[in-house]
Amino acid sequence: MKLQKLVLASSNAKKLEELSALLSPLGIQLVPQRELGVAECDEPHCTFVENALAKARHAASMTGLPALADDSGLCVDALFGAPGVHSARYAGEPKSDERNNQKLVDALQNEANRNARFVCVITLARYAADPRPIIAEGEWRGEILRAPKGAGGFGYDPLFLDKESGLASAELPPEVKNRKSHRGQAMQAFIEKLKSS
Repeated sequence: MKLQKLVLASSNAKKLEELSALLSPLGIQLVPQRELGVAECDEPHCTFVENALAKARHAASMTGLPALADDSGLCVDALFGAPGVHSARYAGEPKSDERNNQKLVDALQNEANRNARFVCVITLARYAADPRPIIAEGEWRGEILRAPKGAGGFGYDPLFLDKESGLASAELPPEVKNRKSHRGQAMQAFIEKLKSS
C-alpha cells in the first residue's frame, strides 16, 4: 500500500512540524486531524502503545484515511515512571508546559536520582480495524535538570539533559534533536518498518 497522505492523530503544531520534517523525504504528506474536523480522542490507557493505537484507529475511522499517531512522554525513575502517559497533563487541566515543568522540578527537589527517559510509540493504522498496525518505539535517556535551560522545543525539553552533548533538549538545534530524540528514533524505526511492509 503506497502511502501519500496520512492524517496525524494530533492537534499539536510542534509535533506536526517534527513528524512532517521526518516524513517529507518519503513524499508523505501529513494532515492534522483538526483540519479534517476530527476532535482528539480519549487516552484512557496506562501504556503508550495502547493510547497511540486508540488515537490512530479513531482518526482513521473518522476520516477514512490511514492515520499516524504517537503517544509519548517523560518517565522519571525516581517517580516510578511518572509522569508517563500523563506527561501532557501532569499538572492538570488546562494543559500547560510551564506548570508541568514546575511540578516536575518541585517533585524532584530533594531527589539525587535524576535519571529519566523520553519514550515515544508511533503507530500507523491503515484503516480503523487494521489487524496489523505498524508499531515503532524510541527512547532517549537523560537526566532532569534542577532549572530550565534553552528556548527551543516544547514540553519538558528545557528540563531534559542530553548527557552526550551536555545540553538541554531545548538548547539543541532542531535537526540534532530530531536525530537524537525519542520521536526521531521511533520515526526512523517506523520508516524502516514502513519500507518493508
